[in-house]
Amino acid sequence: MRFASLRRFSAVLLLGLVSFLSTVQAQDASVPALDGEKAVAVAGGSEMPIPALPAGLSTYRLSAGDVISIRVLGEEDLSKEKIRLTDAGTVSHPALGEIRALGLTTGEMEKIVADGLRGRYLVNPKVSVSIEEYRPFYINGMVEKPGGYPYQPGLTVRKAASLAGGFRERASVSKIYIIREKDASQRSQNADLNTLVMPGDIVTVDESFF
Repeated sequence: MRFASLRRFSAVLLLGLVSFLSTVQAQDASVPALDGEKAVAVAGGSEMPIPALPAGLSTYRLSAGDVISIRVLGEEDLSKEKIRLTDAGTVSHPALGEIRALGLTTGEMEKIVADGLRGRYLVNPKVSVSIEEYRPFYINGMVEKPGGYPYQPGLTVRKAASLAGGFRERASVSKIYIIREKDASQRSQNADLNTLVMPGDIVTVDESFF
């Protein structure tokens, strides 16, 4: 009898443990991972989400019209300030000649310059490339001062219109269109006041007839 009772007690204990583990699993599964997050192991074997790094200026691709500075630490003769990319997307460097920067990030540009200087001119060159002025965007239609303006990070249609002197009285904020520089088809897309504007984009504000 004593052994039978012990067996029943063990069975009940096992069922309770299984039920507890199932509940814990369900709770873990009910917590969704956030968009763009990755999990990393921490002490105790659990995991916690780490937000993905936001796309920033490190991913910005250089193009014709951008103005950059190339600085080589301790080497003024090998540095160059405020050079504008040509229509072909190139820049001229004192030692390396013409460098094709089109489509490169500043980090990629730094590596190209450093690799070119290493060995021939310097043992371990320290190079930094910074954007001094972004290529312009364009806004036309019902704004006070249509034309091209230097791009600013975080630019929206609302801010673009402010740079152009603001909307005219007959401007229609519901009829705004944008042509993206990167769009090979150059088709017009609908936009609103909060739509982000990128370098080379063309914004058009139509007239309201009501």
